[in-house]
Amino acid sequence: MLPVLAGCGSSTAIGIDPRAGEAAFLHGVASGDPLSDRVILWTRVTPEGEGSLQVRYRVATDPAMTQVLIDERVFTDADRDYTVKVDPLGLQPGTTYYYQFEVGTTRSPVGRTRTLPVGAVDHLRLGMVSCSSLAHGWFNAYRLLAQRSDIDCVLHLGDYIYEYGNGEYGSARDYEPPTEILTLSDYRMRYAQYRRDEDLAELHRQHPMICIWDDHESANNAWVEGAENHTEGAEGNWLLRKAESIQAYFEWMPIRMVDTNDPQRIWRQFQFGDLLDLLMLDTRLYGRDEPLLLAVGGPRVNSPDRQLLGAPQQAWLTSRLNEASAQWKFIGQQIMFGQLRLLTLPEVELLGVPLTRELLAINGDQWDGYAAARQRVFDAIDAGQVENVVVLTGDIHSSWGIELYRDPGELVTLLNNITGNPLDLGLIKASAVEFVTPSVTSPGFPAATTPLLRTLFRAVDPHIQYFQGDRNGYVVLDINRDRCQCDWWYVDTIAERGGGESFGHALFSRSGENRLRRADAPSPARTDAPPLAP
Repeated sequence: MLPVLAGCGSSTAIGIDPRAGEAAFLHGVASGDPLSDRVILWTRVTPEGEGSLQVRYRVATDPAMTQVLIDERVFTDADRDYTVKVDPLGLQPGTTYYYQFEVGTTRSPVGRTRTLPVGAVDHLRLGMVSCSSLAHGWFNAYRLLAQRSDIDCVLHLGDYIYEYGNGEYGSARDYEPPTEILTLSDYRMRYAQYRRDEDLAELHRQHPMICIWDDHESANNAWVEGAENHTEGAEGNWLLRKAESIQAYFEWMPIRMVDTNDPQRIWRQFQFGDLLDLLMLDTRLYGRDEPLLLAVGGPRVNSPDRQLLGAPQQAWLTSRLNEASAQWKFIGQQIMFGQLRLLTLPEVELLGVPLTRELLAINGDQWDGYAAARQRVFDAIDAGQVENVVVLTGDIHSSWGIELYRDPGELVTLLNNITGNPLDLGLIKASAVEFVTPSVTSPGFPAATTPLLRTLFRAVDPHIQYFQGDRNGYVVLDINRDRCQCDWWYVDTIAERGGGESFGHALFSRSGENRLRRADAPSPARTDAPPLAP
């Protein structure tokens, strides 16, 4: 895996041809993985010929790039697909910066980023997106989120690209290459196509991003040793394909290498002062056992040894939850955590193995297919008496607000949720809450089924407090010391580029409560936000 480029102080180097002016910035700029004193800055240079390129980058405090703090040069070449990723040090916490790259006389667009705050923090606003199938339409959600100047950071929860070929999954736009992507050059070409999309480029230009992959960055329903959309032999070797998809991801995404001794690791932590600890997980490639796509119960799906995170990541999550001191603890991850079942039956054991707790799980690719792994997360929360845990989710191409219980089918929990507990008697308290973002374009549930499913969920899954199955958009998370609110926003169309948006729904959880309540209106925008990049 290629390291982050380090800055160099001179404009020339022995054996390096700067190729001044013979380049273009066709894929925009991006920033990500902000810390209190640094942030990853990214671009990609398109050369006219072969050889190494010298790239200058500058960081300033103003959009016009006149108050320059950092002015350095780095090199890139074909080994890293001419991508550039730098990690400048010495920035101030909670500060907005502007940056630009140059090759010769050619300049990139100006980007805008922000470092994480330290100490006492009263208010944060985060964007949340996932699942952008280019073949299903236009990325209007990205454009509309980019226009919000008061967003501190955008969380991308996976399926940033899709691996399919033309006509295999959607047909609104053709892919490059036109076939399913299998090799390093294929994955690089697909990222390059995505990054030429003007709306995605604008999102990256205006906001820092904290990202994780899901399955389509490699192949559908991937796990440690394979994927549903990978035929060993006919489509190459899975471990090689996975490694090359990860290499392309680290080249093209503004993500920092977490551990040079473990280059496939992306689980990591971000601290937004004393208000928020954000723990980003990998529920896909690191420790996942093979998905059981029809999770119909029995010893295999309910095995206590079944892994989703893997032991090292599970231990890390447990320790970070127990050590977290911020007011809110967010877990950013890929797949729906809350139980989605038609019926909960009393637990029956055979030779010590629970057989029916997850009997009617709908989708074995979700946490429903990994019952023991989910219980280990509940164990970590309960053992540490961790308050104000919020799970953030993508993947399912729909919008959900869920109260998280160990067993939402227990009678007291069902009664508590069905009645709405109008007297707030506290019959039983959820361990956490979950917010699920809709997709940017990827198709959700069949049209017009949302009202029917809402009725069904009220009867058998009343811990599901909100559901919208067939609209595309994004989420804004508004966090203060008293409550965390999730606003769902939906685009008017994905059939063409452009159009507006509408507010869909809002839920909030008060500090110390782990209960979702409906808000009458979306959270107000901040009025003191720094200006967007020009």
